[in-house]
Amino acid sequence: MEQGWAAEALESLHYIGKRELHEHGHVVLEKVMGDELDVVNNARVSFNGESLELTDRDKGLINFLMKNRHASPFEAIVFRLDVRAPLFVVREWERHRIASYNEESARYSVIKEDFYVPAPEYVREQHGKPGAYYFEPIKDSAVVSDTIYHIDRCQREAFRTYNYLLDQGVAKEVARTVLPVGMFSRFKVTMNLRSLLNFLSLRNHEHAQQEIRDYAVAVEELVTEQIPFIMECWNTHNRQPI
Repeated sequence: MEQGWAAEALESLHYIGKRELHEHGHVVLEKVMGDELDVVNNARVSFNGESLELTDRDKGLINFLMKNRHASPFEAIVFRLDVRAPLFVVREWERHRIASYNEESARYSVIKEDFYVPAPEYVREQHGKPGAYYFEPIKDSAVVSDTIYHIDRCQREAFRTYNYLLDQGVAKEVARTVLPVGMFSRFKVTMNLRSLLNFLSLRNHEHAQQEIRDYAVAVEELVTEQIPFIMECWNTHNRQPI
């Protein structure tokens, strides 16, 4: 469970659903605009038509749109998420640029001493070559323990230095230069469903980095609760970008 500041921030949100991850992180679904019927009516406007309720015929249309990758009707649904994640996860996420992002700023606020330390099963080794890497857990328990120790030690030292510089009167925007990519940062993201499915197709995938995949799984669970039939269609048609 989250402690201190992170818990207070999470509990202050008005939200539809949430998942907590990696000790200090979360994914919160704050708002949803639109539903499955809006996707249908986005498509039917081409013929100057509209449905008043979601029928089996309309579900057939959604399936047709998904199967044939007629994408723009799915932009009728928009999700707003509040996310707290390790900085390296945030930077990967923000590569998905068809979205709106607003992130916590270390220029204007003091960063809480929360950082990511991998669980033993996440300490892994890399094999393969560029474009075809694969990863396997390290089996040597001594190496795993040593890795966790050093990751924890280095990040604690980074925050010790950061807080020392702040105490010396150094500006936040200068002191932050020592902070590690394992620090947690919080951001809000607004994405339409088309962009979100493209995000999930890459990040909730066996080849994605495990840490961001954990977040993508949480997002997919929350989204599926809101639009179960669309997500069923997407999974049926191979989870492809649309």
